[in-house]
Amino acid sequence: MPNLTLKFKDTTLEDYQLQKGNSLTIGRRKNNDVIIENLAVSGHHAKIDSVADGFVLVDLQSKNGSFVNEQLIHSHWLKNGDVISIGKHSLVFFYSGDEVMPDDGSDEMEKTMVIDTSQHRHMMKKSNSKVPKSLTKENKNEIVGILTYLAGGNGKIKLNGKITKFGKHRTSDIVVKGLFVGRTSVTISRRPDGFYLSYGGGLSKPKINEKAVKQSAILNDLDIIDIGSTKLQFFTQKPHQKKKKMI
Repeated sequence: MPNLTLKFKDTTLEDYQLQKGNSLTIGRRKNNDVIIENLAVSGHHAKIDSVADGFVLVDLQSKNGSFVNEQLIHSHWLKNGDVISIGKHSLVFFYSGDEVMPDDGSDEMEKTMVIDTSQHRHMMKKSNSKVPKSLTKENKNEIVGILTYLAGGNGKIKLNGKITKFGKHRTSDIVVKGLFVGRTSVTISRRPDGFYLSYGGGLSKPKINEKAVKQSAILNDLDIIDIGSTKLQFFTQKPHQKKKKMI
């Protein structure tokens, strides 16, 4: 099983071993598996889930964000040697020398969801990341789709791209659990008339408000979505309009 080494600058603080089938939580509060006592770290900052044959880091809507190799992420399929930055601390993810690592396929496997966090844009520029299209001036008036976790996760997901994929495979933008969940179980696409949820595959069909979706359906505000063991609520957020100056 892979290991995590917690560091502060060049000092090693503690080592942890990840277990298949279990999750490991990271944060400032005492009920976390990895406790980082630093005010830059949220109470429940991030978690690492065992998914299929690997491990996925998920940010729990922390105040200061989670980074992998200086890239701001929402969820990230961890690879040998990845450096996770949380506050002023780092966690190095690695496999032992004789352990067989899961095949990460290609760069296409490394899917991350970028968070709209203005205080970290300078780090994104430093790492040669492009500012997401949803943050550009041309798109600032588009309605934003939001998913809030009700079960199976914490925080919110912004539907920034044209298509967001949900499934148990590492190529999914958002990895979800469930025995009968497909590799790509669900896609949510942005269209001119709204956001559409489409069934992608697997024995377990997604549900909207307790009704199974066999093909595709448009999403409405406050819809409840079930994908495997994950439950989400959908709503849209209109861009803030500038206040007119009083003359």
